Amino acid sequence: MGKGYAEGPAADEAERRRDELAAGIDETEQRTRLAVVGCTPARPERHVIGWRDDVDPEALFAAGEAWGIRVERRAVQ
Repeated sequence: MGKGYAEGPAADEAERRRDELAAGIDETEQRTRLAVVGCTPARPERHVIGWRDDVDPEALFAAGEAWGIRVERRAVQ
């Protein structure tokens, strides 16, 4: 049985932050946004589909337009 709070997006975000801290990356130094990452029929490898503000991951999945979807925090150039 899962612990609930130790799974999913919250755990992914905590792991990402742990990795950043280990690498000495200061989050205040970079601007980030939430990106929708997944696979599509046109590009079956995992890639950034779009920014979370612009793309609804649940609608993409429900329509069968994308799979393996995750929302990840990405640095903005």
